[in-house]
Amino acid sequence: MSKLGLARRWYVPIEVLTLRLWLSISILTNLLLMVIDWLREDTLSLQLALLGTVTLSILWWVLPDGKAVWKRDTSIFKAGLTLIIGVLRFGAGPQMAIDFWLAGWMIGPATLAIWWLSSPNVSAWAKGRITIRGAELGLSRNKVLAPRLGAIGSHILLMHAVFVVLIPVLWILNVALTPGNMLGGDIRPSEWTGEHFSKILDPDSSFWIWLRNSIIVSLGTTVMGLSLAVPAAYAFSRFRFRGRDSAMFAFLLVQMFPGIIILVPYFLVMKTLGLLNTSLGLILAYSVTALPLCVWMLKGFFDTVPRELEEAALLDGCNQAQVFQKVVLPLSIPAVAVTALFSFLAAWNEYLLALTFNTSNDMYTLPVGLASLISSTGQAWGDFAAASLLVSLPVAILFIVFQKFLIQGLSAGGVKG
Repeated sequence: MSKLGLARRWYVPIEVLTLRLWLSISILTNLLLMVIDWLREDTLSLQLALLGTVTLSILWWVLPDGKAVWKRDTSIFKAGLTLIIGVLRFGAGPQMAIDFWLAGWMIGPATLAIWWLSSPNVSAWAKGRITIRGAELGLSRNKVLAPRLGAIGSHILLMHAVFVVLIPVLWILNVALTPGNMLGGDIRPSEWTGEHFSKILDPDSSFWIWLRNSIIVSLGTTVMGLSLAVPAAYAFSRFRFRGRDSAMFAFLLVQMFPGIIILVPYFLVMKTLGLLNTSLGLILAYSVTALPLCVWMLKGFFDTVPRELEEAALLDGCNQAQVFQKVVLPLSIPAVAVTALFSFLAAWNEYLLALTFNTSNDMYTLPVGLASLISSTGQAWGDFAAASLLVSLPVAILFIVFQKFLIQGLSAGGVKG
């Protein structure tokens, strides 16, 4: 085999290898994104998206392989055609921010393909003019650029994943800041106002009553739930007693049934005890409902605490209660913090029981209060969006504050010993 044949056989520019991978991802993504055009019933954009996906597929198929010279020019032509289709797709839609994103999955790969395939290095390789020395330099270049391009591609995919997650947040932020009660529309910061936030945060607004009730119920549920779950989980972890396995199985069995099954029995119990329209009734209901999950989470962590530490404390003169208080509990702070966080959030976000047990506006919690803004007689979407963002702030702050404990608590029980 000639030296030129060896160079073409063993060397492929990193641009071509990366294009082959990125175009595959772009084709699959465009197929998925066509669902958006279909849901919007935008026939023209859907047709252009389908045509652009076909040209991207042909571009991927005719990428240069170092053997057929014509593939390089054909690839550039197909990339240019895809670029034109992407621009037309953006112009055919309502030209919202999401349309630019949809068209970007055609415009971006096509522009990159034209740029890379027109470079001197790829052109020389595609036309069979690469030398042994050029191939050696190209292999060294590939070794340097491959990790960088891989990192760039990973970050682009992660940024799009973040964007998908942020779409609902940006949408509700736009609704909250837009005057009136418009549910949809493009994001136009020039028209944003704070009238909905001012209305919700008015001192005479019911929002403050709902917030007070939610704080009381959530904190009460957290304290009562931990008071029951911590000793129960420790007992299940350390002691062997009659009915232990049956009780643990019962906890699992309860979690398998949907919560709506217990709605009527709970209501009858609360009515009999006179706990309807009270925070105490919700605290009791939430604490009992979350108890099985809390016990299982804490038990898994207590199982990882070495028994030798407790035995050493017993030899030093501590009784069982002191061992738990001074040895086990300090080591279990991450797990207790995570359990407290889940208990708080479960009570903070719960809607069905709060709606069933409370019929008075003065006893509404935040989820029920927010739902009351959207009724059959009127929909205050702007106020609803503003209140929803305010309700989400404590949750976000709690996750940031407890992030360290959250990671430690969720991973600590995964490995025993």
